[in-house]
Amino acid sequence: MSKHLARIHINLKILIPILLTLPLFLFSNCMEKGVIKKIKESGELIVLTRNNGHCYYIYRDTDMGFEYDLARAFADYLGVKLKIRITEWENLINEVSEGKADIIAASMTVTPSRQDRVDFSNEYLSVQQRIIIHKENTQIKEIKDLKGKIIHIRRGTSYQERLNELNEEGLEINIKEHDDVPTEELIRQVARKEIDITVADSNIALLNRRYYPDIRIAFPIEEPQSLAWAAKKGEKALLRKINNFFETIKSDGTFAKIYEKYYAGVEIFDYLDLKIFHERIETRLPKYEAIIKEAAKKYGFDWRLITAMIYQESHFDEHARSYTGVRGIMQLTLPTAGEMGVSNRLNPEESIIAGVRYLTKLYQKYKKAEDGDRLLITLASYNVGHGHIVDAQKLALEMGLDPYIWSSLENTLPLLRFKKYYKKTKYGYCRGTEPVRYINRILTYYEILRRKAIES
Repeated sequence: MSKHLARIHINLKILIPILLTLPLFLFSNCMEKGVIKKIKESGELIVLTRNNGHCYYIYRDTDMGFEYDLARAFADYLGVKLKIRITEWENLINEVSEGKADIIAASMTVTPSRQDRVDFSNEYLSVQQRIIIHKENTQIKEIKDLKGKIIHIRRGTSYQERLNELNEEGLEINIKEHDDVPTEELIRQVARKEIDITVADSNIALLNRRYYPDIRIAFPIEEPQSLAWAAKKGEKALLRKINNFFETIKSDGTFAKIYEKYYAGVEIFDYLDLKIFHERIETRLPKYEAIIKEAAKKYGFDWRLITAMIYQESHFDEHARSYTGVRGIMQLTLPTAGEMGVSNRLNPEESIIAGVRYLTKLYQKYKKAEDGDRLLITLASYNVGHGHIVDAQKLALEMGLDPYIWSSLENTLPLLRFKKYYKKTKYGYCRGTEPVRYINRILTYYEILRRKAIES
């Protein structure tokens, strides 16, 4: 065989398998593009989720929720509108498999049994199943103590799968299954001592501990698991888009911003503080509620946010006095009281109206910040003063951070405690950890009040 014929023979051996697989590749690629094409042609991304405190809910006629905000960002990423569909937990996989929706975004953990029915995206959050009991329950300290106990869970969850596995290992747990009862409701029942034990993913448990401080998040019963979005089997192009989307928002800070919006400070837990807060919104708040609502409405704020701020300032004590000399329910300084025309800082009506008006004045100083960040920066300014905010913004710029987002100032404000940083600033030393703590506390109280509004 000549050299030329040999070369042709070798090339054909390489080329023929490629030619044989090319039509299959082109067909597959075409089909994959068709999934995304369908969404773009309709101009709509249909997302299945759950109506609860960590997925999706409506507050003050506004759609909210961790999964909702992520889904809305994904719809923007695709350049289409978002359509939310709510269904029962046990129907999620069936409905997406039947093509009634494009994806499931419902804080769903990836399990082998679910992977048999749908395809999952890459992990966007890691969680762990934890036992939830009342804080007074001292009998249950480890997994073996669950033997013979009744554990309440929603039917069809990964919790049920794990408890069944423990039973197969010989633990002998009594599993009480509930049809489509939210995990939050079972946590509430534990807090009220209506049931003894439930199971919750760590993110749900931490979030709900704010609302039900009498619960104890006990030991894990499973290794860490992945939360991911799910799509109909074979929709690879859509999954690639989802994975690219999560990679993008995690690198540009969007994911962190959404996470902080709903989960900021959940790891920080002060039982006594939260217990007192829950008591005082029942005993003290009613006296001031009408005034707060009037002032908030007049200046365009959510009255529950103003309530959270007032509680952080004075614990609803109109006679409160700080060692720094600020006084009253809104803890006004003398100069601020004078500027706002307050004759008596201990008069709650005067103090609340003046405090909210002053907050409005500060709000006008931060027009370059977007709404959510603008509000948090304004609250921090109320706490620590506009000058220190300006210094923190200047420091953020020097560090290559965006000075108009709160997360940047969370980093730079605490640095103003150190001479290395404050010696270069106009307003000097600042106890910069305090406004960060101040904001975290307010957000915690605000979330509790919002939750009560949703439940009522």
